[in-house]
Amino acid sequence: MMTNIKKIAVLGGGVAGMETSIQLNRLGYQVDLIEIEDKLGGHVRNWYKLFPDHKPADEFLEKLISNLSATDVQIKTSIQINAFLRKEKKLCLFDQACEFGVYDAVVVATGFDLFEAYRKEEYGFGIYKNVITSAGLETMFLGKTIKTSGGNVPKRVGLVHCVGSRDEKCGNLHCSKVCCITAVKQAITLRQMLPNTEVFCFYMDMRMFGPSYEELYREAQEKWAVRFIRGRISEAAQNADETILIKTEDTLTGRQLKMNVDLLVLMVGMLPSKGTTVIGKKTGLDFGMNRFLKVKDDHYHANETNQEGIFVAGSASAPMNISDTISHARAAATAVDHYLKTTDHERFSEKNNIRNLEKALHEK
Repeated sequence: MMTNIKKIAVLGGGVAGMETSIQLNRLGYQVDLIEIEDKLGGHVRNWYKLFPDHKPADEFLEKLISNLSATDVQIKTSIQINAFLRKEKKLCLFDQACEFGVYDAVVVATGFDLFEAYRKEEYGFGIYKNVITSAGLETMFLGKTIKTSGGNVPKRVGLVHCVGSRDEKCGNLHCSKVCCITAVKQAITLRQMLPNTEVFCFYMDMRMFGPSYEELYREAQEKWAVRFIRGRISEAAQNADETILIKTEDTLTGRQLKMNVDLLVLMVGMLPSKGTTVIGKKTGLDFGMNRFLKVKDDHYHANETNQEGIFVAGSASAPMNISDTISHARAAATAVDHYLKTTDHERFSEKNNIRNLEKALHEK
């Protein structure tokens, strides 16, 4: 009886990969969850709290892993898929030139990488000791110790939005979607841990798109006294005492500003992960203008790719927050289920119906 069960490979063991695997297994499929690292969890392993409710990240991750453990998904870590081969309607995956497995469908859930902040030379990351990234600040939160390079508690911290996103110079025109709300969350956490520390956010515009995000933004100002300055920092330089001198313009008042901060935090955006790019190229997947994987249709086929039998889940296709990632992963499981339960004849008829509808709409 087991031979009739369809087998699916999910590539990537982050939030999207785990949730997709859970849902596919609940639908009755045999699932291999394949992760390149030696453990599951992706970026969430390195986060302190989540927005907008400040839920501990480890609590969320424990719940997700617990849900996964309640299934019979086969978890395979430290595996790098480096080749694909089609065998009729099957997809054969290879690891180190050896055949790894043959599958009826593949879900790419290879996620994102963070922008490499050293590319923005004007901020001095990698040059000045007290310029760190938002990821580095999360590490400090996890260790419950926020100190400058000299071992002192910072009296003033500046958070710079949109580092590596919406930036033509870097070749990244897309919005990373979560940087603004991450800055708000981190600013509040700083004030909670260091009530005597001043916190400033330097932004282009605030994109509070999610539920409770706008309310959290107001809370940051009204309850926690975080100051938001509209203006992109043009330059950062290190003083003799290793504090950072920043230059910017408050575009709401038209004033030029200079300020010393003890710690400058760069809110780095999302880029398609190296794994996403490699898998996409090996399988002939299309890429969008933002270099993430391109889906067949943003509205009706948001989990399908240009390659039959290969689907996408989570931020391999675009920047997403955790809530959107989970929804997208569940939708991916539904799309795979529909694909595997649809016969070739039904699929052909469905494509014809879509073509006829598009033609009718075009003629109108």
